Amino acid sequence: MSIRIPFHDLKRQNEEIEQEIQACIAGVLQKGIFILGEEVDRFENEWAEFCGVSTAAGVNNGTDALELALTASGAVRKGKQDEVITSPLTAGYTALAIVNAGGVPVFADIDPQTLTLNPNTLEKAITLRTRAVIPVHLYGRMCDMQAICEIAYQYNLVVIEDAAQAHGAILAGKRAGSFGEAAAFSFYPTKKLGGLGDGGAVISNNPELIDCVKILRQGGHAAAMQSDKAGLNSRLDEIQAAILRVKLRRLDEWNERRRRFAAIYNQLLSDTSLKTFSVPDNVDSHVFHLYVVRQEKREILRRFLLSRGIETLIHYPFLLHQQPLFRHAEQPSLPVAESVGNEIFSLPLYAQISREEIQETAQAILEFEKKV
Repeated sequence: MSIRIPFHDLKRQNEEIEQEIQACIAGVLQKGIFILGEEVDRFENEWAEFCGVSTAAGVNNGTDALELALTASGAVRKGKQDEVITSPLTAGYTALAIVNAGGVPVFADIDPQTLTLNPNTLEKAITLRTRAVIPVHLYGRMCDMQAICEIAYQYNLVVIEDAAQAHGAILAGKRAGSFGEAAAFSFYPTKKLGGLGDGGAVISNNPELIDCVKILRQGGHAAAMQSDKAGLNSRLDEIQAAILRVKLRRLDEWNERRRRFAAIYNQLLSDTSLKTFSVPDNVDSHVFHLYVVRQEKREILRRFLLSRGIETLIHYPFLLHQQPLFRHAEQPSLPVAESVGNEIFSLPLYAQISREEIQETAQAILEFEKKV
């Protein structure tokens, strides 16, 4: 069966900026420096400025960014069973970073309207071992950072934002990643700011934290190659940094396209049985990394759409608190997450999708509604 409307088509974005990408790659090749050179330095400065923070450190991927942020902040210490609270509805890499840093992931329930970490359940999950909280800006929508930061301050917890899906989102005049002690970003190719390979970054207003990340990303070695810190081999390369610098100039424009396409979906699907999640009052706080809907007959509808050549995906099919690697006896059930987890799925949406493809997808859903 041929796919007529793919869930994502990276070739379209590359074609839009092909000449600029080729030129920046050629520039790196001409310089002959490929790891932690001038392009990485420039991207770190430009990304920090874009996000409204003082400094940034490029790393190999988003998972490493989270792990290094936790370690450099002092929130998680090896062998201490330090707990870090996060959402059960996110990619497994969020919890994996906690485990790799030496911590214990603890999961709090989500808000049924936003699907992000619910501040009320966050407070209930805090114990004497809790050291940090990782709010996940899920699907491009920012968490209630004011409430989360107030709770964290009250309990002396470190806030590390998982902003891997929220590049460029703005809440209360501040960009995603600028609320906590630090934030982690992924530049995986399908992200709103993605490379032509892997990449990640830690950002912060604490220069000492970023200096520590820059040591840890080199295995823990300081300039004299002597250190008592065990780090990672996690460096952003020059070609990816150059590509990200080109794409960063388009990020706000691409995010605005995503919002317009999401608004079309909202309008066309308003009279269907699909549940579309509420649009925030501050629309800038949602950059629609994904367009997620909820349907009790999810699998039947997805098969129907696939029969029409329309590809959909589930983000995410397995809640983290139920996975063997992260499950532990003291973890309570999370009724909201468990309820939506069996019904959510994602429709095609990206900056280079066409209005016609969105209309065709919506029309197929309307056709399904008439059949069931």
